[in-house]
Amino acid sequence: MLSLLGQEAATPSPDTGPRAPTREELARYAWLSPEAKVRPLESAIAPPEGYTRIPVDQGSFGAWLRGLPLRPEGTPVLHFRGGEILAADDARLAAVAELDVGTANLQQCADSVIRLHAEWLWSSKQHERIAYRFTSGHLASWPKYAAGDRARVAGSKVTWVRSAGADSSRAAFRAYLDLVFNYAGTLSLEPLKGRPSRDEARPGDFFVLGGSPGHAVLVLDVATNAQGKRVALLGQGFMPAQDFHVLSPGPGADGAPWFALEGDAVATPFWKPFPWSSLRRFP
Repeated sequence: MLSLLGQEAATPSPDTGPRAPTREELARYAWLSPEAKVRPLESAIAPPEGYTRIPVDQGSFGAWLRGLPLRPEGTPVLHFRGGEILAADDARLAAVAELDVGTANLQQCADSVIRLHAEWLWSSKQHERIAYRFTSGHLASWPKYAAGDRARVAGSKVTWVRSAGADSSRAAFRAYLDLVFNYAGTLSLEPLKGRPSRDEARPGDFFVLGGSPGHAVLVLDVATNAQGKRVALLGQGFMPAQDFHVLSPGPGADGAPWFALEGDAVATPFWKPFPWSSLRRFP
């Protein structure tokens, strides 16, 4: 069950305007440039009137996501080649994360979920836990990659061979992630055993419908009101590879950009509704 103890100690800044990252943010979100202009998600997007954010454990993935750096308001979504794919004033767009997408068509929907989870583990120095499965089911472990193991892929067969020197640098980690993105997808995430119920949904969980294509959206935050109703902020990458962005339900939605968690499914603007059976949690 969701713990109600140990809220994140840091108090969100009252500033909602873009600013340079703090020293702490540069450490927690290792891809950030000191020249970036960012807004922490928690201070940039308030809960709907009458709602408060649910407590999260200090140091958890959910607490980390609440500080996710966002680009300034009025930022469009760009694809991996730099072209605009979603206008800044699109009613389905709430904000764009300050997160690099790379120069290849790799970091799509499931990959964006993996990317953020891996970055949290990296920043919290849980490097030994960084491991994700290819669609084939084979495990790609960062510790083994850092030790010099490289994947040899032949059809659905994957073997790991010690063929490179040991390298645990940030650049090697980014190369490891691109390898995962190339061979993982929604079919990698759908089999995860962590399957919380609707009442247990918390920041860091995600919805996934596996397929070719399938889709995945990440639960960035959850808030509740005095009547026990719950709403969530949702974020996604998409096809082609593009900026990770915070979604909004679209024109006329009450409480936008927050999504109601009361029905039998959660409808998002770019995919068919996600039933609660599609909710997953990383171990």
